[in-house]
Amino acid sequence: MTMTSIAVADRAQNGSVNTDDDAVDPAAKPTRRWFSNDFKDRIVDEYDNATDSEARGALLRREGLYTSHISEWRNQRARRNQPANTPSGRRRRSAEQAELDRLRKKTARLESELARTRLALEITGKAHALLELLSESADIDPKFKQ
Repeated sequence: MTMTSIAVADRAQNGSVNTDDDAVDPAAKPTRRWFSNDFKDRIVDEYDNATDSEARGALLRREGLYTSHISEWRNQRARRNQPANTPSGRRRRSAEQAELDRLRKKTARLESELARTRLALEITGKAHALLELLSESADIDPKFKQ
């Protein structure tokens, strides 16, 4: 049995150890807080209607909440208010649609590559023409001329 400092002091004073089963366990496991949808909606509305950041901060401190609670509760409310018959995620594409998308991406990539290659060839051609023009206009030593 482990003795707390209070139990040791009590034993020193009257020679007995207090073994109250009603004593509060200091290492009790905390319980997770739970909020109803009505509470969440009320707090989100109150937060949105607050005029300045001080009022919002006071609300969060009063309720012991964080801004992440507010944003998460907004998303939950939006999902609750979403009609049930609308698809919530991405729609599954048919095999033909997937193939078309793949081919479109490939075509766009190849067209971009072709444009870069044409530009490089055009620049190379202009550089070649400029070098020829410079070589023709350069003074050539007459003994090397044939």
